[in-house]
Amino acid sequence: MKVLIAEDEHRIAHAIKKGLEQERYLVDLAYTGGEAIDLATTEEFDLILLDVMLPEIDGLHVCRTLRQKKIHTPILMLTAKEQLEDKVAGLDSGADDYLTKPFSFEELLARIRALLRRPSPFRTQELKVLNLTLDPQLYIVKRDENVIMLSHKEFTLLEYFMRHEHQVLTKETLISHVWDYDADILPNTVEVTIRNLRKKIDLAFPDKPPLLHTVRGYGYKLGI
Repeated sequence: MKVLIAEDEHRIAHAIKKGLEQERYLVDLAYTGGEAIDLATTEEFDLILLDVMLPEIDGLHVCRTLRQKKIHTPILMLTAKEQLEDKVAGLDSGADDYLTKPFSFEELLARIRALLRRPSPFRTQELKVLNLTLDPQLYIVKRDENVIMLSHKEFTLLEYFMRHEHQVLTKETLISHVWDYDADILPNTVEVTIRNLRKKIDLAFPDKPPLLHTVRGYGYKLGI
């Protein structure tokens, strides 16, 4: 799962980022309303944590702009304001939930889990490609009934492939959606991760047809 945190207080933003990464989320940061709009309209996120009091463009305007652009990513508003009218304004702008500062990290996680459990046309409970299944909630991958142990990055990469079955995905596309926006990616990082993933989902099952393919000169795809 990939989360965008739009928060101008760097200490708070990095503390939330660290906590979410420990919970196996991918996290990108934006410190202004303009950065939040740019990232949210060019990258795919499963959830946006949006502070109301952002510089340049406030969070309410950011939220309205994203909804006008038909971006339906769940948005959890974060703010120090606690008056009822402020909460109403946040929800009316298109936010899905509202959390007042200060808050505990446990409550934030609970709110995030609740939003991600809501039915969405862009997310399914379990992904399946032939006899390969992935449960994004339970963090389980199986081929037939054999459980496959993956690293966090391998799991995230496989999830992205399975959500884009049969599509040829370039290395640049994979980097932008699977790795953090500001991650330091080495030239062969994608190749190494894909090679390790292929060993676990394909080479470990020599009697099954391979699922992960290299498309020479273009990228990679999952499917027969």
